Amino acid sequence: TECVSGCVCPEGLFDDGRGNCVEQKDCPCIHNNEWYASGHKIKVDCNTCTCQKGLWKCTDNVCYGTCMIYGSGHYNTFDGKFYDFDGSCEYVATQDFCGDKNSSGSFSIITENVPCGTTGVTCSKAIKMFLGKTELKLENKEYKEIQRDVGDNVQYWNRTVGLYLVIEASNGVMLIWDKKTTVFIKLSPDYKGKVCGLCGNFDDKANNDFTTRSGLQESNPLNFGNSWKQSPMCPDVTQEVKPCDLKPHRKSWAEKECSIIQSEVFKICHSKVNPVPFYEACVHDACSCDSGGDCECFCSAVAAYAQECIKVEACVFWRTPDIC
Repeated sequence: TECVSGCVCPEGLFDDGRGNCVEQKDCPCIHNNEWYASGHKIKVDCNTCTCQKGLWKCTDNVCYGTCMIYGSGHYNTFDGKFYDFDGSCEYVATQDFCGDKNSSGSFSIITENVPCGTTGVTCSKAIKMFLGKTELKLENKEYKEIQRDVGDNVQYWNRTVGLYLVIEASNGVMLIWDKKTTVFIKLSPDYKGKVCGLCGNFDDKANNDFTTRSGLQESNPLNFGNSWKQSPMCPDVTQEVKPCDLKPHRKSWAEKECSIIQSEVFKICHSKVNPVPFYEACVHDACSCDSGGDCECFCSAVAAYAQECIKVEACVFWRTPDIC
């Protein structure tokens, strides 16, 4: 046959995708469009993966799930579904009282949302955590404990870590609060598929997270969110708020400030955590907080992205004397 031009590795060697021929044991692995040499270890959630002969071999620890609620109505569920819901009421963030009315559970976390700014978006003002017969209310940078008559005794501990107040309970529930508008809820793997609320059902599938209080699957985040309100007296949310359309003069400022998320500062993280939803949420918040607290809204939005970056071991130093 005629000659065909091109490069071929000699017998027994493999193309490593970067123009070299290597033995099989030296084949690299790819993760999030980045190449890793054989023997390299990366962390994925709470597991460690090692590159062996071009394939990832991972430990199979069962990981805690994390739900994040931050800024003006942004939710990232235990299964990683990102959505916005701006309701002014108290809502069930997550609980294990699911299924029929009489089902027993050990905890419930409620978020109380209030308008922030004049455009109709809402921020979390207070969080109530019910652990057995103990109720904790987190508000105004501090928390207080209220003892109720019904329920079991669930032990809990609290500590301060940097900016955050951490409350950890003996039943595998952990709450991390920045004393402003960001809250992280961490659940032990025992709760997989057994919880419900705005944080979804923690069954490792994001496509069924919009399960309403009555157990129906919703595609619309507004109908889903409305079903989890605590009081029937609260009005339903009927339309998504678009603060930048209502306050066009703030839009360019918001886009300029939030561009830090897509800038060189966070470059190391971009391939690991998609910055787009965090950037959009940041612009939304920076437009909406127009009655004071606009820096806080912007900083919380950037911190939420930084937090996700830290989870995948992309440590970013983004705070400066000028920024947050």
